[in-house]
Formats: sequence, structure tokens, C-alpha cells
Amino acid sequence: MNAIAITTGQARRHAAFVATLAALAGLMFGLDVGVISGAQQFIQRDFAINDAMLEYIVSSMMWGAAVGAALAAWLSKHFGRKRSLVFSASLFVIGSLICAGAWSPAALIGARVVLGLAIGIAAFTAPLYLAEIAPRDRRGAMISTYQLMITIGIFVAFLSDTGFSYIEGWRWMLGIIALPGALFLIGVLGLPESPRWLVLRQRDTEADAVLQKLRGDAAAVQIEVAEIREQLRTPQQGWRLFLENRNFRRSVGLGIALQVVQQLTGINVVMYYAPRIFADMGYATSMQMWFTAIVGLTNVLATFIAIGLVDRIGRKPILYAGFVVMAIGLGVVGVLMHLGMGTQGERLLAVAMLLVFVVGFAFSAGPLVWTLCSEIQPLKGRDFGIGVSTVTNWVFTAIVGATFLTLLNHFGHANTFWLYAAFNAAFLLFTWALVPETKGVSLEQIERKLMDGKPLRDIGA
Repeated sequence: MNAIAITTGQARRHAAFVATLAALAGLMFGLDVGVISGAQQFIQRDFAINDAMLEYIVSSMMWGAAVGAALAAWLSKHFGRKRSLVFSASLFVIGSLICAGAWSPAALIGARVVLGLAIGIAAFTAPLYLAEIAPRDRRGAMISTYQLMITIGIFVAFLSDTGFSYIEGWRWMLGIIALPGALFLIGVLGLPESPRWLVLRQRDTEADAVLQKLRGDAAAVQIEVAEIREQLRTPQQGWRLFLENRNFRRSVGLGIALQVVQQLTGINVVMYYAPRIFADMGYATSMQMWFTAIVGLTNVLATFIAIGLVDRIGRKPILYAGFVVMAIGLGVVGVLMHLGMGTQGERLLAVAMLLVFVVGFAFSAGPLVWTLCSEIQPLKGRDFGIGVSTVTNWVFTAIVGATFLTLLNHFGHANTFWLYAAFNAAFLLFTWALVPETKGVSLEQIERKLMDGKPLRDIGA
């Protein structure tokens, strides 16, 4: 008994180590999302480009990510989760190095498309891999670690940009992330393959060996392999189910709507264009960069609020609170933009309200939209439903990234922030009318109510 306990303890530590390596995909995700923010003004100056071209450079990565997310399910099924992560890590390194050496705006756009492919593949594959290698009682925590790593990566990118801004080194900003990318690649090469994928490929002996290292208990391994086989007897029928079943189309539609809502909150306006926003508030370059780093840190810390409350308070109350906070934050920023910020106190108030908005997103729509999108899809169509919602997320991220500067220039600063504030206010009605409360409800109960034709808001508790 003691020998088994020791072996099990060692296996759990090994599983935690493997999960941490896989979760570093989230760090790379965050680094690539955040790094362009501080580099924009220097890229625009060196290449002498207008705001429209800058929007193309910023949004090109998201279009690549949409393609990567669309390909990721096929890659992970046919080549395995590990190889997909290795491919993604290789693209991270290649894309970062080409960004650093970009000789024209077109070259930079192409390199960022490559980075987008890496992000799209990693964003699908890493959480899937984590869910398949994690012990059942630690699955939620390990997957949450991936989400947390994204916010940490964004913060580290903002901090790195701040440092390199003193030498105006945008090539260093974009290229330095090749170093953690290379370390991530080396780490991923040492990961075991997903036991679920091995069973799917009838490689049961290899699956047993991997699970033995991850679980340390032969009896538990046999039970888990049997459970995997039972689950695999329910084949994915996503596209056919979508065509044939109206109720599944409703859940896919809700997943799409949730992702559109998440992006129209305006969060990536802040994440991609924070220095530009702070410049419009009247701050010099150094303060723009430091305030942007504070935005990243706020995003990290506020994520812990969601982790602590989501299973205690429920999804809908947190979403209501988040949308109210975000609407107020952006609404006040819009008022200050409209009135003008002639004093330091008014400028600091604008910064504070922008941070309030970030807090509102980080504890609500940020993590909870992904949670809900995974909970509302029936088992037979889960891969398809989550895949569609993920592609939707990247498409609308690209749309937001490609339109913000145009809105500022043609619609006005105050009106642009009021527009996003109005979106957040409208999302309160969306949440009331369509979003189910899934706290404490099994996935089987949600699926049964969905397929029985219950209104979407009633398929949860």
C-alpha cells in the first residue's frame, strides 16, 4: 500500500510537470497577442504607414489564428496532440524570427499570419491535451492554469515592450519571444502523447504505459482506459448533427453568439491598442508603455476573481456584474474623451476607468464565455460546436482589431468608447434572454434539456 502511495504521489507530480509544460502554450499565446501593442507606433514610423495598414498588421495574426483553429481538430485527430503542439511551437519560433527581420509591411503581415496559425492550433490543442492527461480531480485547475498563462503572457509582453521602448526597438519586441518559443518547443518534444489519442489509434499498450506514469496505480489505469473506450463508442457527428438537428443548431448558434459578445465588449481594443489610447489621453511614450503594462497586470490579477467565484456564485450573476462594470468603465472614458482631459487628475481618472473595464472583463466574459461554450454542446457534436465557436472568436477578434483605428478617425474618440459601452449594456439583455445558468448542472442534464427543445436560457439550472 505504501509503495503504491509513493508511486501515485510521484505520478501526480509527473502529471503536474507535464501539464505545466503543456500550459506554456498559453504563455506563448499571450506573448504573441500582447507583443504587437507596444511595437505599433515604432513600426508605423519606420515603415511610414497609415492607420489602415497598421490595422492590417495587427489583425493579420487573428485571421491566421482563425485558419489555425479550423485546422486544429483535424491535425490533433490525425497526427496526435503532441505533434500538433510541436508543429505549433515550431511556427511560434519561425514567425517570431521573421517578424524581427521583416523588410516590409507585407513581410510583417505574412509573419504574423504564421504566428496566428501557431496560436489557433495551440488554443485548440493545449486545453484538449490538458483535459486528457490531467487526473480527474485536478482537471479544472490544470485547464484554468492554461487560461491564467495567457494573461501572464500578455503582461510579460507588455512589460518587455516597455523595456525595449526606451531604445525604440520594435524588432527586439517582436523577435525576443522566439527565445521562450524555442524553450517551449524543447519542452513539448519531451511530452508524452495523449492516452486518449493512443486508445483512439488502438495503441493500448502505449496508452497504458503513459497512464501508468501519469497515475501510478495499475487498477486506476485499467478503469480509465475502459472509460476512454466507452466514451469513444460515441462518435463525433458534428456536421451531420448540425444539418439534421435543430436543437444542436441552437447550441452552436449560442456558442457563436457568446464569442461575438465577448469580442464586442471591446477587450481587444484595449489589449491591442492600449498605447494609442493612452497617447490620446495625453500621455508621453514612456507613460503609455507603463500604463499598458499595468493593464496587463490588472488582467492577470482579476482573472483570479473568476477562478474563485465561478463555481460558488454561478455564471449569470458574474456575467451581469461584468457587463455593468464594463459599460460604466467605457462610458466614463467616453465622457472624459468628450469633455477633454485638461488636468492630470482627469487623465488619471480615465486610466482608472479603463482598468475598471479590464477588471470587469477578466472576472466575467473573459473566462466564462469559454466555460459556457464547452458546457452547452452535446457530446456527439462537442468538437464541432467548440471548433465553430473558437473560429468565431478569432474572426471577430480580427474584425475588432481591423476597425478600431478607423472608428477613432471617422466616428470620434468619445463616440467609439460610447459604442462599446452601449454594446456591454445590451449584453445584459442578451444574458437574461439566452444564457443558461450551468452552475452545478451535469453536462448530461444540459444536453437532455437542449435536445428536448427547452428554451436556451432554461437548459441549465
